[in-house]
Amino acid sequence: MAKVSTNLSLDADLKREAQALYADLGMDLSTAVNIFLRQSLRVQGVPFSITRESPNADTAAALAEYQAMKAHPEQYKRYASFRDAMDEVLADV
Repeated sequence: MAKVSTNLSLDADLKREAQALYADLGMDLSTAVNIFLRQSLRVQGVPFSITRESPNADTAAALAEYQAMKAHPEQYKRYASFRDAMDEVLADV
């Protein structure tokens, strides 16, 4: 099969890190791209799931608390300084 040259625009850091990864796996970036394209054709789509990151339960709770604090700041204690807040936290230890 005839080979053709193709230009891709990549973030420089992304390219460097990918080249290092694939070199460690015994291939170059061109081989990795060919593998990706062949697998895409084989599955007739992107060969992996593309999803948004979902926060874990702790992060979701922290985000909800932040929204509540933002909506009702009068319900939450305020401190004059970071030192005041730390003094209160450390007093409970």
